Amino acid sequence: MDSVKIGVIGYGQRGSSITAHILLNMPDVEVTAVCDEYADRAELAAENVAAKSGKRPFSTVDYREVLAKKPDAVYIATSWETHVEIAIDALRAGVPAALEVGGAYSLESLWELVRTQERTGVPLMLMENCCFGREELFGLALVRHGVLGNIVHAHGCYAHFLGDEIASGEQIRHYRLRNYLTRNCENYPTHELGPIARVLNINRGNRMVSLVSVASRAEGMEAHVNRNAEKYPDLVGKKFRQGDVVSTIISCADGSTISMRLDTTLPRHYSREFTLHGTNGIYEGALHHVHLLGGKESFNSGAYYRNTVGNAAELEAEHLPAVWREMTPEKIKAGHGGMDYIEFRAFVDALKNGDPMPIDVYDAAAWMSVTALSEASVAAGGLPQAVPDFTNGMWTRRKPKDVIDV
Repeated sequence: MDSVKIGVIGYGQRGSSITAHILLNMPDVEVTAVCDEYADRAELAAENVAAKSGKRPFSTVDYREVLAKKPDAVYIATSWETHVEIAIDALRAGVPAALEVGGAYSLESLWELVRTQERTGVPLMLMENCCFGREELFGLALVRHGVLGNIVHAHGCYAHFLGDEIASGEQIRHYRLRNYLTRNCENYPTHELGPIARVLNINRGNRMVSLVSVASRAEGMEAHVNRNAEKYPDLVGKKFRQGDVVSTIISCADGSTISMRLDTTLPRHYSREFTLHGTNGIYEGALHHVHLLGGKESFNSGAYYRNTVGNAAELEAEHLPAVWREMTPEKIKAGHGGMDYIEFRAFVDALKNGDPMPIDVYDAAAWMSVTALSEASVAAGGLPQAVPDFTNGMWTRRKPKDVIDV
């Protein structure tokens, strides 16, 4: 396969950005079809692709028409509610799928996704870009190179104040608003969980066994709306169900634990807090900080901690993966500091070469299941929920495999 013909399904914020900055800049990729449920977005997509590529793609509001065109693959960037359904239909149609992230609404839908992929053999990749992030791949390399010892605990979060994006849902036709009004769960788990799952070899010699989730009260969005009543008059007086801070702890088969936090409705800076804590030391991605066994300074000193922020840079020459050492300004500008480009390059290369997808259907199901499970745990006052084994026991013999060589 010399050139990959891709259909884009969903032309909102994510779909339009990836199409413009990634897909249309890859010399071996051609966007041949575009789709959005809103006719104006579908038309805009066709115009944008034509302006950049010189060829007007097929355009429709019905994704099934894209699948009927049999492109080499589809990129699915629709609302959270429709991700899995469209991916299943793509696999049934024999079209490989690049599936954007989001949490699942039911375990049953994930089982159907897994069974469909197993039955058809059609490739699917969950497009979790943070698995290709600079800090995440550097931390993974530290683990694989033995620097941190055995990882006992890992932590991550999606901490990102989204007040305006949520409240503007009706105006910008974004799905977060309806979810924050009606649900209470870890609704966006894969940014923090995905990179940690690869470090801990989830589904490849290890697996997530159970989780507990608790949620704070929901006050942040109501406060944000009241502060901006003129901007969001229709939301004044509305009650939001989504807790401001949702905390989740996952227990794994090998005895390691994972802590996660969703934190999107209270004022704060952005962070994923990617942290790996092992028997030889700790790496904190947000501060690019490392402390290793045998360090001369007192780890209990606040001054030491402040003065050593960023000290992991000293280890980059030996441990930063080549894909990041070779990063160019053009790739960095393509999206999220460069990790979007690395991710889509990995998908296209795997598709062209017939290789296994770097993040496969078992990863997708396990990571996305956290949303449905956390919703049940929160509703039950934090009762533990069993995490299904979507591999049906294959995790015991599947070999560890990283998204790229580190």
